Amino acid sequence: MTSTRAEEVAEILWELKRADKVATYTNIAKRAGFSAGSNGRAMQTALRTVRRDWPHLQWWRAVKDDGAVEKDSEHQEKLVESGYEIAPATGEDETVTLSALDDILMSWEEAGSGEEE
Repeated sequence: MTSTRAEEVAEILWELKRADKVATYTNIAKRAGFSAGSNGRAMQTALRTVRRDWPHLQWWRAVKDDGAVEKDSEHQEKLVESGYEIAPATGEDETVTLSALDDILMSWEEAGSGEEE
């Protein structure tokens, strides 16, 4: 059985696809009516369910709040395939960061309240 959280996240991922944007775990969770949890754990759980139940949705549009993505991961690959730029890793960290994060993040406030269909 699919969780209500995952259903809400799935709807938001569809919005992100239509807008050709990404969003942070915290903003997606907030829009879906729950807390992203410590280090985004609640969001990660919801995303695992989305990937299992709706594999066609672009789960990779959800990113950590700082834009960090695991280096050489499927997440990084999907973002790059879709035209998003990744800043090179610094140091020995196992993450890379989305470039120009502020420019590609979805802002529902800017979209206005009349976007509901």
